[in-house]
Amino acid sequence: MKYALAGFWICTTWILLSQVSIAEDWAQFRGNDNAGVSDDKELPIQWSSEKNLRWKVSLPGPGSSSPIVMGQNVFVSCYSGYGEPKAKSEGLASLQRHLTCVDRESGNIRWTQAILSETPEDQYEGYISEHGYASSTPVTDGSRVYCFFGKSGVIAFDLDGKRLWQTSVGKDSSNRRWGSAASPILYKDLVIVNASEESRSLIALKRETGKQVWKAEGSAMELAYGTPAVVSLTGNRSDLVIAVPGEIWGLNPDTGKLQWYAEHSLTGNICPSIISQQETVFVFGGYRSAGSIALKTGGQNDVSKSHIQWSSRNSSYVATPVLHDGHLYWISDSGLAFCASASSGELVYKERVPEIKSGGRPVYASPVVANDLLYVPTRWDGVLVLDAKPQFKVVSQNRFSDDESDFNATPAISNHQIFLRSNQNLYCVGTP
Repeated sequence: MKYALAGFWICTTWILLSQVSIAEDWAQFRGNDNAGVSDDKELPIQWSSEKNLRWKVSLPGPGSSSPIVMGQNVFVSCYSGYGEPKAKSEGLASLQRHLTCVDRESGNIRWTQAILSETPEDQYEGYISEHGYASSTPVTDGSRVYCFFGKSGVIAFDLDGKRLWQTSVGKDSSNRRWGSAASPILYKDLVIVNASEESRSLIALKRETGKQVWKAEGSAMELAYGTPAVVSLTGNRSDLVIAVPGEIWGLNPDTGKLQWYAEHSLTGNICPSIISQQETVFVFGGYRSAGSIALKTGGQNDVSKSHIQWSSRNSSYVATPVLHDGHLYWISDSGLAFCASASSGELVYKERVPEIKSGGRPVYASPVVANDLLYVPTRWDGVLVLDAKPQFKVVSQNRFSDDESDFNATPAISNHQIFLRSNQNLYCVGTP
């Protein structure tokens, strides 16, 4: 193994907590199972400021994090002060993060909690100015909402907005100083966070108290921005899988101990999150040496030669592709739509999307699927609806004419409604 990884086990007893959720909830980044797929068949395919818009509400500030839905509540994180266009003259001391709770029926804000940012913090320049200081999607278990605010730590709130605990996960910066992007996930009674930017580590915290249970450190985690995934294997074993530049790691999610690793050629930075299907994971990312990999999880030690199923030069730089009916779909940061076979990695199509302006990075959000349709927010050209089939087809393009701010966030789907957020507003879209 060419990168060192250390982990340690602090706590010895776990209590298995059942996650309080219903099928209509969307409790974390890319949905309850982190797959970005909904079985909802009653979503609209066309909307605008005048059509199929249930409500919109102004947010306390911008952000690239996704909304999540639990019961009657929609939660979304934002930032304000330093970094906002309207606050150019204000310094870092003015930076705040917010968690806002919105009533899903009325669109009324139930409450907003503001957290003053801890220092030091990275300057608003370079790629931080592309996504801001609220890029990690919260996660909820139905009793608490857990937010990851980078150098300000992980914070737990109850459903009425009371702050329950706050735990630091480090205050370092990567050599790029791009800020945090990975979202927290839940496993048993743990909140697991990819704190690569803050401390080159994965950290597990107790849900109830925020106390650190284990910490797995590795210098190779620098520039690993994706959200990890827990993969269930036969024999009551689970692997916590994360991709870092040059390697994929499988850790014991109970202890943080490394179980296996596989070397790969994707270097530079890894932004997309882990995609899983049964015991196979798909990894995308890299810069210049970008590509994609399918790998069978499980095993011990170095599984580079035995477990990698295929590799390809086709890749996504920022967005996490979605897996549907044996195919992987995504729109790249250059505005190209891809479809690839999940079984072989073979490219099915690669098409220029004419509805997207060229230049810049027109797509940051990850696609989601419902009713054999892809829903893909672009940053400046509305939300595209495409056929989730091996033939490229744009079904519709939907814009809010009075909102010219960035749309960087992945949608949430719940109970026949789509929840979208921009740097200005939170939207609920659904047929009457």
